[in-house]
Amino acid sequence: MSISTAIMLFLAGFLSSAVNAVAGGGTFLTFGAMTLAGLPPIVANATSSIVQFPGYVTSALAYRREIMADRREAVVLGLLSLVGGLAGALILLSLSNPSFRVMVPWLLIAATAIFAVGPLLRPAASKDGAPVTPLGLVGQFITAIYGGFFGAGMGIMMLAVLGLSKGGDYHRLNAMKNFLAMVIAAVAIVVFAGGNVVGWLQAAVMIPGGALGGYAGVWLARRVPQAVIRGLVIAVGLLLAVYYFVTG
Repeated sequence: MSISTAIMLFLAGFLSSAVNAVAGGGTFLTFGAMTLAGLPPIVANATSSIVQFPGYVTSALAYRREIMADRREAVVLGLLSLVGGLAGALILLSLSNPSFRVMVPWLLIAATAIFAVGPLLRPAASKDGAPVTPLGLVGQFITAIYGGFFGAGMGIMMLAVLGLSKGGDYHRLNAMKNFLAMVIAAVAIVVFAGGNVVGWLQAAVMIPGGALGGYAGVWLARRVPQAVIRGLVIAVGLLLAVYYFVTG
C-alpha cells in the first residue's frame, strides 16, 4: 500500500464517521475510498462496516445521556436491528462479486436519493417524542436488513423512520440512530469476518481515523449546518454511482 493510498483511507475513515454522527451517509466515503484503492465491491462494502464501527461506538458514548433516556426502546429496537443486520449481512455473503457489482450503482443512486430527501421525511422536532409505533418497529427492521447488506444511507433512513414513527428532539433521535447503527455494524462484522471478505490492512489504516471522526462528529452535529455536510455526501454518492456505471 502506498503512502498516498494510506492517507486517503485514513481521511476517508475520519470523515465518514464524522458524517455518520451528523446525519449518516459516511459509507459513501469509505466505500468510495476502498473502491479507488482497488478492493472488490463485496470486500469494500464489508470492510466499511468494520471501519465505521469505532465511530458508531464513540458517537454512542458521546450521546449516552440521550440513549439512557430512551433505554427501553433502545433495547427493543436494538434486538430488531441485530436480527435484521444479521439477515442483511448473510444475504450479501450469498452473492458473488460480479452479481453485487451490477447492483452497486443502483444501490448508490437509491441511497443518495433517500439521503437527499431525508429532511423532507422528518417532521418538525418537539421536546418529547411518543413511543415508537408498530409500523416504526417494522421500518427499523427493514432498515437494519438494508444496513447489514449495504449500509450507505442507513443513517438517514433510520432518522426518517424514527422521526415519522415517534418524533421528538433531533439529538435524541440522532443518539438512537447512532446506537442502532453500532448494533447493525457489530453483527455484520461477525458475519463478514467469518466469511473472510474483509480487507484487514485497509481497515487497520482507516479504523483510527474512524474512531476520531465519530467523536468529532458529535461536535460537528451541534455546530456545523447540516446542509454543508449533506451537500458533500450527496455529491460523493452521485460521483460513485457514475463511476460504477462507467467502469461497469
